[in-house]
Amino acid sequence: MTIMDKTPVYLMPGLAASSLIFERIVLPVDSFELFFLEWEIPLNTESLLDYAKRMTVKIKHPNPVLIGVSFGGILVQEMARCIPVKKVIIISSVKTNLEFPRRMKMAKTTKAYKLIPMSLILNLENLAKFSFGKKVNQRLQLYEKFLSVRDIHYLDWAIEQVILWERTVVDDNVVHIHGDADDVFPIKYISNCIVVKGGTHIMILNKYKWLNANLPALINK
Repeated sequence: MTIMDKTPVYLMPGLAASSLIFERIVLPVDSFELFFLEWEIPLNTESLLDYAKRMTVKIKHPNPVLIGVSFGGILVQEMARCIPVKKVIIISSVKTNLEFPRRMKMAKTTKAYKLIPMSLILNLENLAKFSFGKKVNQRLQLYEKFLSVRDIHYLDWAIEQVILWERTVVDDNVVHIHGDADDVFPIKYISNCIVVKGGTHIMILNKYKWLNANLPALINK
């Protein structure tokens, strides 16, 4: 197989995270080539779809596979509206806003998300809990490595884009992988997904063996 025959796989991290969260993801090098996307600081009043269009400029291959984690999973679904893709795979994410937990739906109704003091979230421990879930342990030195985006404008924008995401119709071509112990997007609100037993919101880090074993077949299915 030549380099041209390899399937290009672009990976998008979760909210505030860097592509280092994918450091344990290893796919067969004779079949796949991995490319790592990073968050850009949003432009003023930039919509999620416009941001997604801007991110597609980083895609250098036709018909790529897009893999996104958490908010990155929402973003790659929007990117797939802008360019032809072979497949979209989301991990620890949602397919529509109907899969949001009640607290997120309530935050949209009450606009409570506007009251979150971003300066407090910039504290690493709070940012780790916000991005990875309440059950995240206290290995803050480890999470400092993964949480690279600490720009207040980005955090304000990102939280608002998640809460106000308008998609209500599932794209049937999206492959959804979800842990049954995810405390950010609880499994009870999620439908039609591949369930990973014991998988938390950070299973990209601690269920990487399952992902490495199963992603090739899911990509090629």
